[in-house]
Order: sequence, then C-alpha cells, then structure tokens
Amino acid sequence: MTKTSNTVAEIKEIAKKENVRFLRLMFTDILGVIKNVEVPISQLDKVLDNKMMFDGSSIEGFVRIEESDMYLYPDLSTWMIFPWESEHGKVARLICDIYNPDGTPFAGDPRGNLKRALADMESLGFTSFNLGPEPEFFLFKLSEHGEITTDLNDQGGYFDFAPTDLGENCRRDIVLELESLGFEVEASHHEVAPGQHEIDFKYANVLEACDNIQTFKLVVKTIARKHGLHATFMPKPLYGINGSGMHCNMSLFKGDDNAFYDPENDMELSTTAYQFLAGLLEHARAYTAICNPTVNSYKRLVPGYEAPVYVAWSGRNRSPLIRVPESRGLSTRLELRSVDPSANPYLAMAVLLQAGLDGVKRELTPTPAVNSNIYVMNEDERTAAKISDLPSTLHNALKELRKDEVVKEALGEHIFNNFLISKRFEWDAYKQSVSEWERKQYLELY
Repeated sequence: MTKTSNTVAEIKEIAKKENVRFLRLMFTDILGVIKNVEVPISQLDKVLDNKMMFDGSSIEGFVRIEESDMYLYPDLSTWMIFPWESEHGKVARLICDIYNPDGTPFAGDPRGNLKRALADMESLGFTSFNLGPEPEFFLFKLSEHGEITTDLNDQGGYFDFAPTDLGENCRRDIVLELESLGFEVEASHHEVAPGQHEIDFKYANVLEACDNIQTFKLVVKTIARKHGLHATFMPKPLYGINGSGMHCNMSLFKGDDNAFYDPENDMELSTTAYQFLAGLLEHARAYTAICNPTVNSYKRLVPGYEAPVYVAWSGRNRSPLIRVPESRGLSTRLELRSVDPSANPYLAMAVLLQAGLDGVKRELTPTPAVNSNIYVMNEDERTAAKISDLPSTLHNALKELRKDEVVKEALGEHIFNNFLISKRFEWDAYKQSVSEWERKQYLELY
C-alpha cells in the first residue's frame, strides 16, 4: 500500500467532498491491541493541530492515573476513508503517535519506539528497513446468536478451492476491501489447516508495513463478521492442526540498493546480510517473548506442525528458524518463520531490527547453514551442528528476554518493564488454571 503525502488542506477538502462524518484516531497499545478515539468531523481542526488529548491511564502499559494526559499526533500519510459507510456518513482514520503534554514522544508508544530503532539504523548508513509480512488467520462460524464457536467454516487444505474452501467468498471480499484501501495483494489462498487462510500483500518500509498489518487485521475481522464468521489471529486455536504464523521477510536498503545483495559473494548474500542473520540467530531466544507473546504462542512452536522450533538457518530447508528465499537482486531477503500474528508488529520489528543491527555492528558470523531436516535429527546431532532450541513456554521466553541487553534496549525501559509485568500476570493466571486435559487425565485416575 503506497502512502501519499497528504497536506492538512487536502485532508480537509477530501473530508468535505466525501461526506466524512467521524474520525477514528488509531494507535496500538503495548500488547498489540488496536485502540481508537472516535471524534466527530467537527473536531478535525483540533486533530490536525495535534491538540487531541486522551486518558493514557486507561490503556494497557501506558501511564499511571496521576500522569494520564496524553496527546495524539496524527501521521497525515495514514489518512484513509473506510469503504464501509455507516448510516450517519463515512468514517476516516488517522494512525497516531503518542506524545507527552510537554511535546516529547511518549516512551511507551510502540510505534514511536519503532521510529527510535529506525533512527539507529539510519545512523549506520542504511536508509530503509523493508518488511513483507505473511499473516495467517482462522475463520470460525458464529452461532445464530452471534457468539463465537469453535466450528470451522470448512475442511479445506493448502491451496484448496470451492466448494471445499467455504471461506473463499469471505477471503475474496477481504481482498477486494484491501485493494480498495490501496493494498497491493500478491496472493490469497487456503492454508494447510482446515479453516485457515493467508493473504499476502506487498512489502513496504517497516513503519508502513506495521501500519498495514494493523489495518489488515481490522479489515479481516470486519468482513468476516459480515459473512457470519469470526476471524482470529490466535496462534493455535485448535489442537492437532497447524497454528497461524506471520513469516516476516526482511531486507535493509541503502538508497535504491538492497544491502543484503552481493552477486560476487557466497549465495549472492552480502557481508551485511550474513552479519544481520548472525544477529537474528544470536538474540533469537530473547526476542521470542516479543514475537510470540502469548501463552498460546508456544502451543504452535512444537515439532510436527511446520512452525520452527530450533535456532538455525538455511537457504531452502523450511525447518529452521530463518530461511533465505531464492530471489536475489532487489528481492534478496531473510525470512524469519517464528513470528505469530498475536505479536505487536511495532515491537516485534523494533527488536528484530536491533538484533540484526547488533550483528552488523559487531561483525558477527552466523553458524553454518543447516540443509537437512532438523525435525529428524536427534539431540546429539543438533548439538554438534550448534543448533539450540527456542523457548518452550512464555515463562522461559521471558527469562531469556530479561537476560538480553540488546533486546531490552530495543524496547526501552518503559515498554520492557510494562510488557514484563503484563506477561508475568498472564503466565501466573495460566499456570494456576486447571484445563480440561488435566481433568481427563487425572480426575478418575487419582
């Protein structure tokens, strides 16, 4: 989706011409949940003057009650009119950065934090960090009362088509809505698991790509509801089938040149690419807490369901954490396969960028590529190949996060502390709960 540089005057003119009646001022909390303050169009001047205030103490991980006043600074390039019209007129949105009352950027704003990481990247001579995400989701049926069920909308499989793929009409409508909003959709298909779908859209600079991910989630859920379905980006909603990932294809650029490409080097990958890859491998166990941030995330990261479990890389093999797709030239990229769609995209990309840049700064060398199926290797073989495991639970991932200064710095003190507190509560609540599996296993036996 190509952003246009809108001026204040242009936005005012478009709003009047298109009968925009309400504005959604959108931002994202630390947990990756989309939030918005909706105001009538009469407040447009106030919004565009950066004078719209909201209560930050009511947002997860933001501020305490005694310091609650925060300001929404809209990014004018994110101006968008939603294609669905309410009975009272059209609704437009602006994605906002969060600022303190004194005019300084708020340290707890995930989008602003990503901008901080990008400034560090630019200080090293790179001009852009591009991201091509591949988010997957499930479609479940709604009951006659509109309640979410665990009944899948189909029993299709990878690249199936109607009538097996009953989500095809819904998926097609999602694509049409995305295209009307300016997305360049590259592929749309049924995924491996029943009821699972994937829609891929063109890469963009990382800030725009993260904005696109959040818009994508909103569109998918909205259109699914119109089809009597519930779309979920939960990593592993059902036992025994594949979970949903969000593979991240990443590349660094210097001007118009892909800094990961070198036709004279091994695999046509530049020294920068290998160093960035080494940084991603070195910090993998720590950034897993950010890229796989829920208890449920670790039900997906298990052997046998195509999700990566081991810290390794390869040019073709799909079992390692990182794969190098075969495209070269401007399309040269690294594909990280562990990220799932419950991740806050702004935080995930900030830590991934800083992990990779740490490899560049320290001129790290990656471990050798692993071109055999890691899932069939025994522990001794993995140890010999210097392959470590990803954390197996959120609890273990948080322990790794606390030990990694690079990833902590990528988050900043405010976000790191609040994320850690929130996720400790989540883990404590989970470990005290009693599941249906436990009752089936132990209730009669003991």
